[in-house]
Amino acid sequence: MYKESVSPEDLQKLEYASFPGKITVIDGVGAEFNRAIAYLRSQKIIGFDTETRPTFSPSQPRYGVALLQLSGPEKAYLFRVNTIGMHRRLCNLLANPKVIKVGAAIHDDIRGLQKKRHFVPDGFVDLQKIVWEWGIRDKSVKKMAAIILGIRISKTQQLSNWEADVLSEAQCKYAATDAWVCREMYIHLMRSEKNPLIEETI
Repeated sequence: MYKESVSPEDLQKLEYASFPGKITVIDGVGAEFNRAIAYLRSQKIIGFDTETRPTFSPSQPRYGVALLQLSGPEKAYLFRVNTIGMHRRLCNLLANPKVIKVGAAIHDDIRGLQKKRHFVPDGFVDLQKIVWEWGIRDKSVKKMAAIILGIRISKTQQLSNWEADVLSEAQCKYAATDAWVCREMYIHLMRSEKNPLIEETI
């Protein structure tokens, strides 16, 4: 059984964890892109997330999605969609019902990607919409990871510039971890007995 929520104090006691595998940034359509699509299509379950350059004042423009992160167990791919756009084969992957794509609060992520190229999403799971079935009330990725996996993930890069010419190692690690941890949580939940909250809280 999982805790309903986690306190800031208990969160502080947990060990930091991050994606342990190979991270590849995809900034063009070529051999690396083809390998990425082939790997991701071969997976039954992948983690999904996006990043957008933050806006700090009302006068700044609203930026579009800059990065699409898709992760398997040992490889994570960061697609720089602000420069390469949403390639047809990427859209096909996100529309493929045979590959389960797991994220958190995915509605806005998908909508942001659809602005670049229309596709009909299929095979998506939103952790925020299912965790109540296991008795979990907290909905942030950080808190869900603490409750389900017993780990702490860093959010320090969240508000960094995702449209920078070169992504830093810390940005890449953060972006890959956010996608990977969603996959890990889903697999963990699927192996656990359900214990639903009496009422679902959105």
